[in-house]
Amino acid sequence: MSYEVTKSKVLSSLFWKLMERGGTQGIQFIVTIVLARLLLPKEFGLIVLVSIFIAIAGVFVQSGFNTALIQKKDADEVDFSSVFYLSLIVASLLYIILFFSAPFIATYFEEPYLTPVIRCLSLTLFFGAFNSIQIAVIARNMQFKKLFVSSFGAIIISGILGIVMAYASFGVWALVGQQLTNQLLVSVILWFTVKWRPKLIFSIERIRSLFSFGWKLLASSLLDTLYNNIISLIIGKLFSPATLGFYNRGEQFPSLIVSNIDGSIQSVMLPTLSSYQNNKQRVKEIVRRSIVTSSFIVFPMMVGMATIAEPFIKIVLTAKWLPAVPFVQIFCASYAFWPIHTANLQAFKALGRSDVFLKLEIFKKILGLVILGISIRFGVYGLALGVFISSILSTFINAYPNLKLIDYSFQEQWKDIIPSLLVSWVMGAVVYSLQWIGMTIILTLIVQVLVGIVVYVGLAKVFRLESYTYLVTTGKAILKGRGERQLEYNDSHR
Repeated sequence: MSYEVTKSKVLSSLFWKLMERGGTQGIQFIVTIVLARLLLPKEFGLIVLVSIFIAIAGVFVQSGFNTALIQKKDADEVDFSSVFYLSLIVASLLYIILFFSAPFIATYFEEPYLTPVIRCLSLTLFFGAFNSIQIAVIARNMQFKKLFVSSFGAIIISGILGIVMAYASFGVWALVGQQLTNQLLVSVILWFTVKWRPKLIFSIERIRSLFSFGWKLLASSLLDTLYNNIISLIIGKLFSPATLGFYNRGEQFPSLIVSNIDGSIQSVMLPTLSSYQNNKQRVKEIVRRSIVTSSFIVFPMMVGMATIAEPFIKIVLTAKWLPAVPFVQIFCASYAFWPIHTANLQAFKALGRSDVFLKLEIFKKILGLVILGISIRFGVYGLALGVFISSILSTFINAYPNLKLIDYSFQEQWKDIIPSLLVSWVMGAVVYSLQWIGMTIILTLIVQVLVGIVVYVGLAKVFRLESYTYLVTTGKAILKGRGERQLEYNDSHR
């Protein structure tokens, strides 16, 4: 399998990854809005509870092998087939566990509907086992266009099905049907678009070799998943599924934006960084470019979303979802710093330092649990604020090891993002002041968005922010390259 990485290949991969994220998340965003208007907050809360257990099981299904396959330079068919069969075996065992434990989970949360929902949605574990290998093949060869085709096609069809079921008063089963169909269709489309097929090969030695790297990522992912979902479990038990629905919707919107933009960049970063793992100076340059560029894009979006949260929720989801507004604002502040987290963590993975990754995760989770223990006393909003505090502290923790690994200190990193942060704050202040202009709520929201874009881009241009100049220059180069290729094509066909 080819593992050569060029700048054009990176830019092409990033384009298709952004298209895949943007396209699928955009459609999912529209589907979620329609479903939120048709269904009750409690029904969304029930799905969140079920998703927690499936997410934890999903960590074991992938077991860190997906990343290990991408990171390993000389991975071959023996590695891929061995991981494929192991993932299916693990998925089968976990499905059996969830199937028989479903009644006990439902009894604990006093929600009898959870039993059949858990048993149905747990089927996605098998799709995840299959998809993780196909996605690893795509990532290694940087063929993200294939992932775009599968994800985009699946989300459109499954979204339509979910909306139809919601209109037909299927309630929570509309969400179950939408998620199951989406995962099934992704698997089917990937089967026809990705050439890789499992062979009748299984090597314990290869599994052990990959596991020596992957087990630390497994442990890290498990810690992260447990920690990220423990708050949802607490809210579901101490408060109500409806409150959990508000909390989850409040997190969803900023998460959607950040995972789309920063997640796309990081997905391309891992195979790119892995190809330069013996050149630490080059790794530093790529990590820095990722942090600076991601922050330049993410900061204004998070500040803007927090500023317009109330009218946005009222217009998009209707007034019944207004209790989600404070959660939107808190999570916007939390997710704004994700570019720093993810870029630093990808550097550890690419350099093969999963040991550092695991140690950091353990330390951060211990710190997070301490903060959780304190914040729970202040109710559900206190829990959300605790997540924000943990996020800020984690930026320093994640950056610290890279001072030694690639000579990129957290002081340098913060110096790189401060210009974009300050300009975003100024833009946010201008946008916030527009709520008193006396227009209708819809017109005011439109004006706020447009003015925010103009102010941010204008200030970035006036102060010549590095990221603005880089993005403009890169965009022109891409357009010029396409134009030159088109002229060459035309000449060759005359």
